[in-house]
Amino acid sequence: MDFENIVYRRDESVGVDLVADLYRRSGIQRPFSDLNRIRKMTENSNLILGAWQGQALVGIARALTDFSYACYLCDLAVDKAYQGKGIGTELIRLTKKAAGEESMLLLLSSPDAATYYAHVAPQLGMSLKDNAWFIPRKK
Repeated sequence: MDFENIVYRRDESVGVDLVADLYRRSGIQRPFSDLNRIRKMTENSNLILGAWQGQALVGIARALTDFSYACYLCDLAVDKAYQGKGIGTELIRLTKKAAGEESMLLLLSSPDAATYYAHVAPQLGMSLKDNAWFIPRKK
């Protein structure tokens, strides 16, 4: 697989079928068989960043933010075949950039993902706050 041709873009209207299939391929615990629920999840999110290889959605960051004070990164999912290549790290970085310097980024980790976040947190300026990963506001 060619991991160097990944394109990142903002995708608020990404297809529900693509998102559900990516959730399934990533191993994230989401209701990927309930397309109506996935549709609600994506339609009501105001910041979605996709990682694409050609027409294939290989990663997603889905967030809720006011672009001024707070950003909650609800989902970070990368296709298992693409994990370990920095795609998740880049999606977090781009989410924080889109949310803005005034905004903090909050990510609640599942126990299965805690090792991953412990590894990438220092690169991104994240710190552990009880049960959450946190990027403080710059202003």
